[in-house]
Amino acid sequence: MTLYRMAVPAAVLLASFGLTSAGQVTDDTSVSTSLASAVQTPAQGAPRPGTQALPPEEMADILMARKEYHEAAVSYRKLVEANPRNAVYWNKLGIALHQQEDLGAALKSYQQAVKFDPKYADAQNNIGTIWYQRKKFGKAIRAYQKALKLRTDMAVLYSNLGYAYFGDKKYEESIAAFRQALALDPKCFDRSSSHSGSILQDRSVSDRGRFYFLLAKSFAQAGNVERALTYLRKAKEEGYSAMNDVKTDPAFSAMVKLPETQEILLPKSNDPTLP
Repeated sequence: MTLYRMAVPAAVLLASFGLTSAGQVTDDTSVSTSLASAVQTPAQGAPRPGTQALPPEEMADILMARKEYHEAAVSYRKLVEANPRNAVYWNKLGIALHQQEDLGAALKSYQQAVKFDPKYADAQNNIGTIWYQRKKFGKAIRAYQKALKLRTDMAVLYSNLGYAYFGDKKYEESIAAFRQALALDPKCFDRSSSHSGSILQDRSVSDRGRFYFLLAKSFAQAGNVERALTYLRKAKEEGYSAMNDVKTDPAFSAMVKLPETQEILLPKSNDPTLP
């Protein structure tokens, strides 16, 4: 289910394997030595001749790394059947199903993970991504908030919450969540950033111009002028109509007089209102 909706932010990012998730590919494709060697195996799903068979979970993870999501789901399902109270297996099964756009089955798997481990923040977050993709932003917000009650140290959770607030048109709350994400991880919006748990990150938005402007504001408030300028340019490219708010918004006060900012605020050369 690799659906590119936009360059930044794109759709759902899988941060557990550093691979494709329900909608986007990360740049961090590093895997362990055993995984890397197995991915290069000529026969799909089989260990190299003369080597010991890999454990079932590791083999399933390899199938995920190869983007063989159906086969991975079959393997994870066998694991949950053998270990029905293992929350990690249920969560991984959910992710494999999520990749195949089987959102209903994925949601049930995540809910099973939370049932057997109520403190499993990753699975609670992944429930939020289901609701986000279904544009049930209120439910997504509540799911992300539940995850944050369990883990306040994960930038990805604040980032996801920010996207959900944005989808719900709660822009100030969105900025506040993004600011928290940046405080925990200044590179959390980079493609190369990842989290070491089985967690999904949804980065799909509709109003890209406004989104880029709010992200620029978040970076400006965090003191990162360079990134703020980058996203202001993107907002302008997307045709955001309120670019002049930069002149009066206190968040941009430290950079409003910079030549780069002034250049961004110049009308486009093809503006029909120019003489």
